Parts: sequence; C-alpha cells; structure tokens
Amino acid sequence: MRRMCNLGAALVVGALVATVSTTPAVAAGDGAGHGWVPAPQQPFDQPAGARCDFPIHVEAVMDEVRKKVLAEFPDGSPRREMYQGALLTKVTNTATGVSTLVDAGGMAMVEYATDGSMTWYVTGPVLFGFGENGGNLPRGAWLIDGQFVVEFSPTNHKTLTMVHGTTHNVCMDLD
Repeated sequence: MRRMCNLGAALVVGALVATVSTTPAVAAGDGAGHGWVPAPQQPFDQPAGARCDFPIHVEAVMDEVRKKVLAEFPDGSPRREMYQGALLTKVTNTATGVSTLVDAGGMAMVEYATDGSMTWYVTGPVLFGFGENGGNLPRGAWLIDGQFVVEFSPTNHKTLTMVHGTTHNVCMDLD
C-alpha cells in the first residue's frame, strides 16, 4: 500500500471537527476520570470545486480513532481533547470512480477557544480539506505528515504551521 502525506477539515478533519463540535457536554471538571471513547469518522461528500476540481467521497475503511477529554470549560464542554488511533481512509473521485487509500492515522491535541476558534497540535499523517481562500494552503484534500499546528479561526480559516514534514494534495492522485 502506498503511503501519502496529508490535518486536515476539511475532509477527514472536517468530519472530525463536525463530530467534535456536536459532542455532548460532559460533567464539569478537569477531564480527570474520563477515559478514551471511540470517535468514528462519518463518510461524507464534497462537490466539484469544494476541495478538488471534481466531486469526491471520503470514507473510513479502517477506523480505530478514539478521543479523550483532557480539560473542560466550566459549562462542561471540552476545552482540550486528544485524538489518536489508526485511520485508513478511501478518497474517491465520484465522477470517474478512481480512488486512493490514505493513511490518516495521526494524533492530535485539540484546544478550543470560547470564540469558536481552535488549535490542533498534530503528529501526522492527517487528512485536511482546504477550500478556496480558506487557509494558507491552496484548495485541496491535503495529507499532511510530520509535526505541525493548524489554527482554525472562528470563521474556519485555517493556518498551517509546519514544524517538519510534508504536504500532498490527494486530489492530484484522483485526476
């Protein structure tokens, strides 16, 4: 199996972000006593032009991702969470049927701010989607590998800061 570089939401991360932001609040506190729980990735579609020049479908083929609340806000909502686990994702060009498997099983610590922004501290590989003018990478489905930070503004604008690693636009493999 070929391994590509990817954070990554946004495709898988976008789905992950949607899952995180709709997670029911847990009891207030520091997160102590909360164990790891599954964080399954839901399949999703992106229309032509959203990430790639063509429509894509993204779904987990193997999903062992789990999360743990590390800290909470006074209202019990997550302030900091950790994600880790194997994730093999199939990305398909639905116009042609061409697909590729992507190892997106990195790990991330996500810190949420009260203004709706968040910061992901990541050791990849992770798959992130960037829309047109949606961040400091061009539009694409990016496999990002290595150590990096992705900051999401309250409007979902993404800023990738690489410590070291690589980026690869998976759209190029599906054309």
